[in-house]
Amino acid sequence: MHIYTHPDKDTSGRGAAALGASAIREALAENESATIFVATGASQFEMLSHLVREPDIDWSRITAFHLDEYVGLPETHPASFRRYLRERFVEALPVPLAAFHYISGEGGNPEAECSRVGALLKAAEPVCVGFIGIGENGHIAFNDPPADFETEEPYLVVSLDDACRRQQYGEGWFPTFESVPSRAISMSVKQILKAKLLVCTVPDARKAEAVKNSVEGPVTPDVPASILQLHPNTILFLDPESAATLRSS
Repeated sequence: MHIYTHPDKDTSGRGAAALGASAIREALAENESATIFVATGASQFEMLSHLVREPDIDWSRITAFHLDEYVGLPETHPASFRRYLRERFVEALPVPLAAFHYISGEGGNPEAECSRVGALLKAAEPVCVGFIGIGENGHIAFNDPPADFETEEPYLVVSLDDACRRQQYGEGWFPTFESVPSRAISMSVKQILKAKLLVCTVPDARKAEAVKNSVEGPVTPDVPASILQLHPNTILFLDPESAATLRSS
């Protein structure tokens, strides 16, 4: 794991976008198409705003997936990750993607949706770059602690713990804590680790403890992001606030 601390979250997001864009260009130079996955949440605002403006990327050759979506939340809801990515990524690109495979948490059968989108991911090119974050409780995607490190399924239905739900409420996505869904569809930990490069953007002081535990603590399902220590090519982009408690900061 390599760590870069930038002077502010915008600079950190710019650096993350530039690195991810470089990896995408390399993949397209070697293959006719490329596959990526993209995270959501407040931590990704700056990164995405720079990624969509990166030059010399033929987005029409790229297939994209996202990491997670709430069960039972309509796409019209302000917290919908489909809506977030459509507005902040897909529709902001200069040309349309080859495909963006949205996860739908609606329809009453989230397990079937896991199978559907999982089959699409298995049929795509190997993921050249995955853009991720780390939650306040140490989650990656919606794999809350204790995370399932063993499943081979690309997507799974997960229960959201109270710390995760408080984060979503605290970031302003929901009007009350009680209105935050308790279940979601999430890309699995093993599937995330299959990406050739993981670009992990984690700004803000509220993430400092999770960053420290993920980077300097033991690898454990109780800190899901600690598994990133075992990935051969994870790059962590921090700002001074999120890096404040690291021994090396």
